[in-house]
Amino acid sequence: MDNTLTTAINRSLNAELNAGSMEELRQQLTHHINHLINHDFDKLVQHLYRIDVSEHKVRSLLHQSGGENAAATIADLVIERQLQKIKTREMFKSGDGDIPGEEKW
Repeated sequence: MDNTLTTAINRSLNAELNAGSMEELRQQLTHHINHLINHDFDKLVQHLYRIDVSEHKVRSLLHQSGGENAAATIADLVIERQLQKIKTREMFKSGDGDIPGEEKW
């Protein structure tokens, strides 16, 4: 598994997850989010806002699941959003070699 995703999640959630596979990452992230739900819900909300996880999507999925395993549902949304951000960054990575020096910002 690429460490880019784990690094992005750790940075965004101020966590220290260390996973070798996607399933391990999901389990560790679920545990971390469950801890935040139980002990610092406001911090969880701040993290989700900063990561840009859709509040509508969170509410909708939690409602559909009846609130069962909310931490796993939120973990999946965090992973999904971080993967989207990584993909977007890769798409827009510029090759600075093509831009003349005087035109670079």
